[in-house]
Amino acid sequence: MGEFFDPDEGGPLRLELRSIDGRDFTLLRRIAYLADDYEEAFVVPADLTRFSTDLASVPRVFTWLVPRSGDFLPAAVVHDALVEEGDYLGPPVDRTEADLIFRESMVELGTGRVRAWLMWAAVTTATMWEGRMWRDRAVLLLMLGAVTVLGVVATLDLVDVWDVLPWMGERGLAAELVGGAVFAVLVPALLALTWGERRQAGMIIGIALALLLHVTVVLLALYAAYLALERIVSGRRVR
Repeated sequence: MGEFFDPDEGGPLRLELRSIDGRDFTLLRRIAYLADDYEEAFVVPADLTRFSTDLASVPRVFTWLVPRSGDFLPAAVVHDALVEEGDYLGPPVDRTEADLIFRESMVELGTGRVRAWLMWAAVTTATMWEGRMWRDRAVLLLMLGAVTVLGVVATLDLVDVWDVLPWMGERGLAAELVGGAVFAVLVPALLALTWGERRQAGMIIGIALALLLHVTVVLLALYAAYLALERIVSGRRVR
């Protein structure tokens, strides 16, 4: 198994952070991680000019599911370093390798496997988008677009506004809920095949989006209302 450690003293990991602006942080001392299948450790420097981290890059609306900090924090810091060339010392890795190291190191830190794989799938989508390959972006947009549209249509079908989906049909509420749940898993699983070697990440993201679509919409609406109220009461934020 991999191991986090203190590269300066050789003892257990000591993660010490200093806030830059409340969102980004720098390290007060170096940290290191020796991953399986790598002979040399990855070392993250304590140097503001070379490296800073925003901890786990989780949109605020999803922090109820995945917080920005937790037992996975050292893995998130190392991952932030690995995805930017020159931000760490150690063997060169591409973003796909960095994402896999992130997943495995989270599990080693005690993060639950469901959360670890969910967070890995999320950073994989970022890797696909920022890789700037048109095919990766196309299959990502196809997944997100298709699942969102079908989720909206299924909701309209459920409340009998628009009866169009054959797996919903004119059935009882319980039957329509079961049919909707089955296809909320089946459709993303089929679309994930277009992701190639990343199909596991595609399946996780697609199914999570399908099952959490309504919760996400409600939370986005509440968060937008909060921001509007905060703007009215507090005025423009000065950085």
